[in-house]
Amino acid sequence: MSNIMILVTIVAAIIVLLIFLYFVPVNLWITAIFSGVRVGLLELVFMRIRKVPPSVIVNSMITATKAGLKVSTQELETHYLAGGNVGSVIKALISADKANINLSFQQATAIDLAGRDVFEAVQISVNPKVITTPKVAAVAADGIQLIAIARVTVRANIQQLVGGAGEDTILARVGEGIVTSIGSASTHKEVLENPDKISKLVLQRGLDAGTAFEILSIDIADVDVGTNIGAKLQTDQASADLKVAEAKAEERRAMAVALEQEMKAKAQEARAKVIEAEAEVPKAMADAFRTGNIGVMDYYRMQNIQADTGMRDSISGSGKSKGSTKK
Repeated sequence: MSNIMILVTIVAAIIVLLIFLYFVPVNLWITAIFSGVRVGLLELVFMRIRKVPPSVIVNSMITATKAGLKVSTQELETHYLAGGNVGSVIKALISADKANINLSFQQATAIDLAGRDVFEAVQISVNPKVITTPKVAAVAADGIQLIAIARVTVRANIQQLVGGAGEDTILARVGEGIVTSIGSASTHKEVLENPDKISKLVLQRGLDAGTAFEILSIDIADVDVGTNIGAKLQTDQASADLKVAEAKAEERRAMAVALEQEMKAKAQEARAKVIEAEAEVPKAMADAFRTGNIGVMDYYRMQNIQADTGMRDSISGSGKSKGSTKK
């Protein structure tokens, strides 16, 4: 029983020691003292209570102190609690200090909290970055399409990193400038002969205004000839005009057919009326015989006149045919 009590006491002592070392990081405190960083042991305990990793704060303080920067633990702890990256801020401050770039702790923390990588921003400010634009298609005044690719050399503008536009805005503005420059050229040959004119015209537009970068240069990496947009548009227009003309011709043909059908219908109607009128003649003659308005001799005279008229018509027709034969 005594052995069990001793074992339980040892385990309890070990647990208490581990808890004590967790809340009171003595080894970290000793490391800070030997590194020249003044931080109290109770301060480390309070950091642990506030759920701030003491190792992150102390190691960042040691790095900053060795680099000659003056930063307090309260500032680092506040930035950590705000959701910032303490290590990235310290590295950015050291890099900016070595490169003689004016960057304060407040600016660095603001840039970091804005969602930008402050250390990368300082690196781009020291070593400019090259951004390659996607293929930009534009049409010159002669209707020839040109496809250009540009390389934009930019440097981070520390003062504009908070609230300034990013790389997408730079690419969009450069693409717009390339389209405008090519479109203002009279011929595509002019652009192919002097592609540097595009760079000069685009640089003069001040495309980096309001962005987090400063454009150092714009170089046209490649210019390819695309399709003949002017000829294609003319072909499409001619095809459209042809379709319109065909439609109008079909409309006129349909109207002519309809008019012809209408005239035939009217002619048939007229013939029907003539036949109907001719059918009334025998009836009228019969009525005339019955009423005594016409006699038999009158009827025969009329028949003779009709026969004589028919004979003359036949003689006249035969004469014409003979004359045409003689010719």
